[in-house]
Amino acid sequence: MSIADYRIEKMFDLSETIAADLFRGAVYPWEVLPNIKDFIIALGKTLPEEIYEKRGEDIWVARSAKVFDSAYIGGPCIIDENAEIRQCAFIRGSAIVGKGTVVGNSTELKNVVLFNKVEVPHYNYVGDSILGFHAHMGAGSITSNIKADKKNVVVKDGAEEMPTGLRKMGAMLGDWVDVGCNTVLNPGSVIGPRTNIYPVSMIRGCVPADHIYKDREHIVAKEQ
Repeated sequence: MSIADYRIEKMFDLSETIAADLFRGAVYPWEVLPNIKDFIIALGKTLPEEIYEKRGEDIWVARSAKVFDSAYIGGPCIIDENAEIRQCAFIRGSAIVGKGTVVGNSTELKNVVLFNKVEVPHYNYVGDSILGFHAHMGAGSITSNIKADKKNVVVKDGAEEMPTGLRKMGAMLGDWVDVGCNTVLNPGSVIGPRTNIYPVSMIRGCVPADHIYKDREHIVAKEQ
């Protein structure tokens, strides 16, 4: 495998996000992280009022979305149709929450794109990250988005390395990725589509598509 296997077109079905235009012209998904905030503000101004309600400054919430009273939503933010923002969810801003997505109790989001049907339902932290269509993070799993030494994040796939130029980058999860409970995705983690991560894992670097990650020494291809 190579870092080239984690290009945008190999990771995501762009028809499954309101943010498809955000990715136009980029090669790798982490390249769009610095642009999320401005993209939301520009897109929000074009959203039809009969479908989306503007709540406060630069916050657009689909009228069909369910937002619990105890949830906090900071702008800029777009909550798409039929999403569910549950009790005590904390959306700090620069977040796009896709159609039918679940943001659960005590889950925190910051500078993220969640494609349609994503589930981050229990005690998750998702920052400076992109989660593809139908991606799921089990209870307590988190993205760590800044290195201990505060240096820029480098994406690594074996001996291959690609500087991102970003001080903050969490994880890129391809479509249909499933992350087990209490897993830590270290800065610069990239998980290929349809891959499963065992619970209580510590991920660093890239994990290829269509695999099962048991531990660092046991990453096995799924049976076709």
